Amino acid sequence: MTKSAAAIWSELGNLPQPTLLELFSAMRDGGEGANEPGGADRVAMLSGRIELAGDAAGDPMAPGGILFDWSKTHLDRAVLAKFAELAEAMDFTERRRKLFAGEVVNPTEGRAADHATLRGVGDEAKVEEAAALIDRMGMLVEAIHQGALGEIDHLIHIGIGGSALGPALGVDALGRDFSRCDVHVVSNIDGVALEAAFAKCDPAKTLIAVASKTFTTIETMTNAQSALKWLADNGVSDPGGRVIALTANPEGAVEWGVDETRILPFQESVGGRYSIWSSIGFPIAMAVGMDDFREMLAGAAAVDAHFRDSDAADNLILRASFADLYYTRIRGCQTRAVFAYDERLGLFPDYLQQLEMESNGKRVTADMQPVDGPTAPITWGGVGTDAQHAVFQLLHQGTHLIPVDFIASIAPGDELDPAHHRILLMNCFAQGAALMAGKKGEDPARNYPGDRPSATILCDDLDAATLGALIAFHEHRTFASAVLMGINPFDQFGVELGKQMAKAIEQGGEEFDASTEALLEAAGLSACS
Repeated sequence: MTKSAAAIWSELGNLPQPTLLELFSAMRDGGEGANEPGGADRVAMLSGRIELAGDAAGDPMAPGGILFDWSKTHLDRAVLAKFAELAEAMDFTERRRKLFAGEVVNPTEGRAADHATLRGVGDEAKVEEAAALIDRMGMLVEAIHQGALGEIDHLIHIGIGGSALGPALGVDALGRDFSRCDVHVVSNIDGVALEAAFAKCDPAKTLIAVASKTFTTIETMTNAQSALKWLADNGVSDPGGRVIALTANPEGAVEWGVDETRILPFQESVGGRYSIWSSIGFPIAMAVGMDDFREMLAGAAAVDAHFRDSDAADNLILRASFADLYYTRIRGCQTRAVFAYDERLGLFPDYLQQLEMESNGKRVTADMQPVDGPTAPITWGGVGTDAQHAVFQLLHQGTHLIPVDFIASIAPGDELDPAHHRILLMNCFAQGAALMAGKKGEDPARNYPGDRPSATILCDDLDAATLGALIAFHEHRTFASAVLMGINPFDQFGVELGKQMAKAIEQGGEEFDASTEALLEAAGLSACS
């Protein structure tokens, strides 16, 4: 008889908690018949590669892959065995099957989650539909690049949340060396953001992309109206003809005034924070071309295949989820830090914040029961080595235990003296080693406790396929954690209440608490209420 999830969580909490240095020591008795490997054997047990380009010779170090090393975490065979039991108890295999089969996995909204179909993975009919939508986008991108809409040097992409974070990440990561179009992503309703984009663009050579799943998002539509006015005020005779709509509501875009030929739809079953693969990725394709965009899809598809086809023992994504939940639920860690030792991934922590916290920041299960423990940790991070001189003091000597992910690329992204990249990588690896080992000293101010966990994601290179693989890895990592906690990662009702109150303020006639009323009066907004 399968144990209950509650019983397994209890057993996990009662397991021994050896230090990382103990785990790396020679082979030891892990209890319950589990011999625990140390040293290089431990590294081999808790690390693995996902190949993105394939290698006919079977060379495990062939270019085009990513190494995932979780050996500096407190996972051991005993912990892994319990999490494997938990995955069985939570019906992980069936939930994963439903995800890729295009069945309902978002019960509160009665929807599938079909983002993988945009990468060519999943239900055959849905994959064909997604491919047709990608081809449609590709034809428009190529036409614009070839001058069908005149000379276009700039694109102002207007969206928010998943409609902005993904495009901003993709353009920043892939478009630094060469960009076919100058792209500016604007999300904030603060007019300062939009004016900054205007200042960098020639209105006579600028397109406006309006990205909104519903085509009703107030921040996006307000910014879009201001962008059209900017075009008109600067002599563009047909501002509406400069708009490309990226939406799951094409009818709404037509009603707003966008020409049907310039609407790039995507499926309703693709969530906003999973939509970079759809027409929401239009600005990435505009910047770097459709070939690179398709390579990004292919890299993600390689990760899809690994996640779908690997059993629990060999599934690198599920292993990452095990570690995440171990630290959140067993060790009481409230945050997880992500540090990219690559300037091109500077926006990756921001992207992960929405992906992980909006997906798994829930307090009820998928069947509407209170959760039985902590859910998503607070995701935060930055860029190395900058962060070492800002927040690593707390990581090494503070009172919080914070698991850290390090992300780096073996190949440099610059053509300067190789010393730059050597120093970057040496610092990345040294930080993980120092967090684990610590250093005892007689001076308390110079005492480092150590036993602080980290994982390292080491890419062969940071190209379009690698970026796609990194994003897909974290999508599935988020999904796997949701399954093991019994929650729905595909809704986000928590974002609604504040927006409803903002509308109530605008419409007037509703009273708020004394503090809010005082703030409204101080800002000169009391007349609205």
